[in-house]
Amino acid sequence: MDWKEVNIYTATEGVDILCASLMDIGIKGFAVMDAEDFKEFLENKDGKWDYIEDDLMNLSNCETCVTVYIPDNAQGSEMLVSLRSMLKKMKENDTENMFGRLEAEIENVREEDWANNWKQYFKPLKVGEKLLIKPSWEEYKNTDNRIVLEIDPASSFGTGQHNTTRLCLELLEKSMHEGDRILDMGCGSGILSIGAMLMGADSVTAVDIEQNAVETASENAQKNNIPFMKYTAYCGDVISNKELDEKIGDGYDVITANIVADVLIAMKDIFRRKIKDNGTLIISGIITERKDEVVNAVVSAGFEVVNNAECEGWAAVELKAV
Repeated sequence: MDWKEVNIYTATEGVDILCASLMDIGIKGFAVMDAEDFKEFLENKDGKWDYIEDDLMNLSNCETCVTVYIPDNAQGSEMLVSLRSMLKKMKENDTENMFGRLEAEIENVREEDWANNWKQYFKPLKVGEKLLIKPSWEEYKNTDNRIVLEIDPASSFGTGQHNTTRLCLELLEKSMHEGDRILDMGCGSGILSIGAMLMGADSVTAVDIEQNAVETASENAQKNNIPFMKYTAYCGDVISNKELDEKIGDGYDVITANIVADVLIAMKDIFRRKIKDNGTLIISGIITERKDEVVNAVVSAGFEVVNNAECEGWAAVELKAV
């Protein structure tokens, strides 16, 4: 397998939190280069070092950097989208400049190529028993009469290639009913909620903290001939924005949330307020190491586990509001 080297420039104070956030999007190995660590080593070395090479001495003046390696495939492409979104959000909330410049550079990949890098991997993909996901530029002979979901994700998460998205769609296919009202939290490209509409949902409210995601989801809904009045998309953070919280309303039959563990935990009470009794909540974006932590938190808000699925280190869980 080929890999891409990603260097994330930060500050000493932000390394631990940054690494924890990287783990939540599935990146589990890092190399940290930090001037403060090297200075501490020089101050505390035990005297057995007669000579330190100049290249190592240069570390005392380096910019703190966390290096990660991401697979050069479809999963890695989706991971890069998550990485960029995560860094943008962290930078926006960094009022004390704890994380430094918090910028990522991919070895041998120009910034302007990031947006199109994923296209080489995005091919028609069968999901579950009903859906076929495809980009607009790919042809597909629908000989098995599947529901075709056409998605152009642009710079938003959600092509169906990532395990978290597929797991969500498979659970959604089994659990939703015709005429359901859907709330898609962290909609990304809109793939989950548009898939729900194509499978018979009555209407969708989609929410994301990224404006480009909201625009992309709305455009994808139009591409799939979803009536304008049936698909409403909002940009904002429901946790902190009370006005947005009120606009979204409540009484939903199904809520989907393919985000990250900490955000799912923070939203547990919001999920319960917005869903009907006996409604279905599908959560994903959870690394398996944190599955129990997330599930226990959500259950404590008034849900019970109905079903779950795992694939290659990722988990998705279906719960019922009680």
